[in-house]
Amino acid sequence: MYLPETVGSGCAFLDYDNDGWMDIYLVNSGPCDFYSPLTPLRNALYRNNRDGTFTDVTLKAGVRGNAYGMGVAVGDYDRDGFPDLFVTQYPNSVLYHNNGDGTFTDVTAKAGVACPGWASSAVWFDYDNDGRLDLFVCRFVEFSKITNRQCGIGVENHRAYCSPIQFTPAPCWLFHNNGDGTFTDVSKESGISKPLAKAWGAVAADINNDGWMDLFVSNDTSPNFLFLNRGKGHFDEDAALSGVGYSSFGKARSGMGVDAADYDQDGWMDLFVTNIDHESYSLYHNGRDGSFTDAGNPAGIAAASWLLSGWGVKFFDYDNDGNLDVILANGHPDLMIQQQFQNVSFNEPMLLFRNTGSGFKNVSAESGPVFQKQLAARGLALGDFDNDGSVDALVAQNDGPPILLRNNAGRANHWLGLKLIGTTANIDAVGAKVTWKSGDFERHVFKVGGGSYLSYHDPRVVIGLDSHIKIDWLEIKWPKPSERIERLTDLPIDRYITIVEGRGIQGT
Repeated sequence: MYLPETVGSGCAFLDYDNDGWMDIYLVNSGPCDFYSPLTPLRNALYRNNRDGTFTDVTLKAGVRGNAYGMGVAVGDYDRDGFPDLFVTQYPNSVLYHNNGDGTFTDVTAKAGVACPGWASSAVWFDYDNDGRLDLFVCRFVEFSKITNRQCGIGVENHRAYCSPIQFTPAPCWLFHNNGDGTFTDVSKESGISKPLAKAWGAVAADINNDGWMDLFVSNDTSPNFLFLNRGKGHFDEDAALSGVGYSSFGKARSGMGVDAADYDQDGWMDLFVTNIDHESYSLYHNGRDGSFTDAGNPAGIAAASWLLSGWGVKFFDYDNDGNLDVILANGHPDLMIQQQFQNVSFNEPMLLFRNTGSGFKNVSAESGPVFQKQLAARGLALGDFDNDGSVDALVAQNDGPPILLRNNAGRANHWLGLKLIGTTANIDAVGAKVTWKSGDFERHVFKVGGGSYLSYHDPRVVIGLDSHIKIDWLEIKWPKPSERIERLTDLPIDRYITIVEGRGIQGT
């Protein structure tokens, strides 16, 4: 039994053809040293037909993958206006450049981002504030068929998947975008490769409000990472001192999915990490002094997740009331877990927590039949595939079909969708802050890079207006090197618009 078999894969929403509708990319397993499928396997790119259906365009697009697939990261690294795909794999990853004509080209060798080894999540973000998207790639342990471990459980010693404890940690990668289609591996000089990882999830956000994008990374059976960006190309790993490296009992947990958002509107980014059963998930509240406090218990998240194992996780405003809620995809990694714990199962239900403005409420039971289903969920991506302003969800299952969830809840309130395009700032506007005001109703949201588990999300920002029918003003603070602040008025509602840095609204 080989560990990559049980960790599943990721998925993504992206508008690969720039028609204003979210398409879907699904990652699949594939040939490698321990797996030779009898029938050829491939990843899948589905074009949105704009009528609730999708068409498989994988072969025409040329994005089938070429190894054992793990995750996907979407970003326009060459600023040509078309999103590119980085697919993490074992034993090598692949970068697909979007040609803008419905096809992609494998440019991995030229770009220098093959990442030999077992890569998991990846994030596009601008770490050095030069306006170009750089690439961070998680690595999960040293692994090969030759070095695979054999593990067993029970007195009969039935074969089972080994715990990550049995494997040797490995360094993550950071690649600097040179602006000419190539990247330079700066993992060592940046400090990223110094701590050895067993990394699954990653999110890029400005944790300490200093204008530099940081990284929060989950590790499985070893401490999480909080890479604080000190500028000049260097990061310090500060998770233990910040209070996000270990549990409140000082134990390293089995971190899988992560996300970052300012859920309580205090101006500072908070963090979320999912773990395995009997560990609980953590909602880390930013203390604004370099420290975090685990608010999972008072929020009811710790108790609800005690017997669950979480993978994908994302903050989003599912009901468009202006408050950031949390959705979670769960499922145990071990097929034989019930032989060890009778109250823990391999297939598990998803969770949805509604942010009431004064705390979180578990609304899973009242949010539709899918939250009652037992799933082997892994990757989770968010995106509005039908353009109705209610952000939908896509769930990848391990050894099972993907699940596309249409969100009906957001239609009860008003909204505005924003496609942000940076000019001096990075083109995807990763790191931007959007603030809006309607009467006495004022909210803000930060645009992060990545988040969840092995997955990527609709790049548009949907702002919830609750019952308000008019936006007094909307302000965008573009990330460095721009730092331009633009305030817009006379805005429409209940539709999508495009805002280009320095040029205002460009279309609807």
